[in-house]
Amino acid sequence: MSKQDYRDIHGILLFDKPQGLSSNQALQRVRRLYNARKAGHTGSLDPLATGLLPVCFGEATKIAGYLLGSRKAYEAELRLGATTTACQHIIPAVLREFKESFPEHAIAIEPGDTPQLVTSLLHHRIDLALALEAEKETQLEVHPLFDDELQFVVGALHPWAKAGRVDRPEIPRQHYILYSKRSITFRLIEKYFKDEDVSLNTVIELGSMEAIKELVKLGLGIGIMAPWTARKEIEDGSMVALPLGRRKLVRRWGILYWRGRHLNLAEETFVGLCESATVPLQVGRVADAA
Repeated sequence: MSKQDYRDIHGILLFDKPQGLSSNQALQRVRRLYNARKAGHTGSLDPLATGLLPVCFGEATKIAGYLLGSRKAYEAELRLGATTTACQHIIPAVLREFKESFPEHAIAIEPGDTPQLVTSLLHHRIDLALALEAEKETQLEVHPLFDDELQFVVGALHPWAKAGRVDRPEIPRQHYILYSKRSITFRLIEKYFKDEDVSLNTVIELGSMEAIKELVKLGLGIGIMAPWTARKEIEDGSMVALPLGRRKLVRRWGILYWRGRHLNLAEETFVGLCESATVPLQVGRVADAA
């Protein structure tokens, strides 16, 4: 197109900028649409943000400087799901770093067990979930983060703590305090001991890991959890972690999202921060640090 083909038009157009388009790309798209000789925008919106971008044509470009000083409001949002354990031990540090790179981003977090988070993903209520690897969910993709190992956790005065080992014949005679039967963790524990031909005869079910730890410290039962979720109590000596047996019971953690979905820059940054934050939680590292 030659310069003679451009039109002298004047005025301001409010362009509803979609996510993923830079302000300059939006400007060039609108300018080509109207064959405008002179056009400019009034300040950059983040490519991840959606919102109204004023585009000035002709004489209206003279007021662009006044609009540049106005405050921009962003509508970019990171919709996350995370297990309650991840919300307590992983998410806070990750989001502190995330906000340094994306201070204008709104963040919505839905806590819940993995089955709940899978449902929320499938119904598009959240975009990413930090959770255990879901079983048989072919519609979802998993970006692996780390593996952990479930172990017996006992109070400091328990005979197993004093002996520093577990007597296999004693396992069925003990009282156990386990996390919710609806959780993947409970199903993994149940299958593990069934395969080992060992029965856990007395089980109390609770929906709070913190409550489980308090009862274990009081000597009211034995917990089965990953040592990193009780790092503070293990380090101060109020609880002791012991292997379940010769065979390890390992869980896999990751970021779940719709298969084939392209993650935007903010989501990729969140995943990367989760990778860095969970390196110390990998099987073997917790024991080495203790």
